[in-house]
Amino acid sequence: MEWRVRAIRGATTASENTVEAMREVVTELLDELEKRNQLHPDEIISATFSVTRDLDAVFPAAIARSRPEWDNVPLLDVQQMHVEGGLERCIRFLIHVNLPASHPPIHHPYLRGAKTLRPDWALVIGNR
Repeated sequence: MEWRVRAIRGATTASENTVEAMREVVTELLDELEKRNQLHPDEIISATFSVTRDLDAVFPAAIARSRPEWDNVPLLDVQQMHVEGGLERCIRFLIHVNLPASHPPIHHPYLRGAKTLRPDWALVIGNR
């Protein structure tokens, strides 16, 4: 079987800078990543999370690490470069995965306020 390394982008926004608010949106984002891409954590090579400077209540990687079977995924948190007028309370990821070449097209989950970053990739989920 032929395999390919693929990169998946995604983002969301938190309603406030609290552990609870960040846990809710990171969990939602990673649930969508796994579901929409039929992805298992064993296929993940590494994940980098970035957050805007107004989010510092918890590391998104710590939230990811607490998910089933994510404890062996190499994870990194960084602060997103600040640009005046940029989207606030934003959490982004770049995840590299190893997938069969025959895998269906990749879905890049952009949720909540982050839908404005990539409207062409945004998912419509309920009222969010």
